[in-house]
Amino acid sequence: MTTPSAVAPDPSLNRRSYDAIAGQWDQVRHSASPCERPFLDDLLAGLDPGSRVLDLGCGTGRPMAEAVLAAGHAVTGIDQSAAMLELARARFPQATWIEAPLEHYEPGPGHGAAIAWDVLFHLPRQSFAPIAARLHQALAQGGALLLTVGGSENPAFTDTMFGATFFYDSHPPDTAQALLTAAGFRVVRAAFLNQPTTGRDKGRFAILAHAGG
Repeated sequence: MTTPSAVAPDPSLNRRSYDAIAGQWDQVRHSASPCERPFLDDLLAGLDPGSRVLDLGCGTGRPMAEAVLAAGHAVTGIDQSAAMLELARARFPQATWIEAPLEHYEPGPGHGAAIAWDVLFHLPRQSFAPIAARLHQALAQGGALLLTVGGSENPAFTDTMFGATFFYDSHPPDTAQALLTAAGFRVVRAAFLNQPTTGRDKGRFAILAHAGG
């Protein structure tokens, strides 16, 4: 059930909820869908061998970090869910896994790519521009940013998944792309993964952008 929310979310809500459903999530979220795969393939095709890649909101490490590691790159995954990270560390010990909220995480420079897949719409929309600016600084010239945002204009809301409550908020696609451009990115591919409906599905929109104009 979707509930409009005009107040700031409890910052620990999504962490607690993902901790609670980590096992269920791991069983169902293990591979990229047909509509996701072309974006991931484009990202991987543009990386230099042995690139350093950030995976923001990495969860259990699947499917994004797994694909990046399989292509021979180094992954640093960041997530606030300890239960999700426990599964990631057990499955992919060769990667670096950091427990931290994305709003406060400060990545170092020199990364070849950053992924923020299905995570930014869990944060208040006002955090989007600062995160985009930090990621631009973290990426090497021409580095790639792969992300998703919500697919329509809506006020912040809560919804449930596997019986747990989650917070959602997002700029619509046009605004998100404009903010990326303002941060110094050039959008090279963008498309709906899920079209918004008149029901609970607010839509999901994917963007691949390159740093450096």
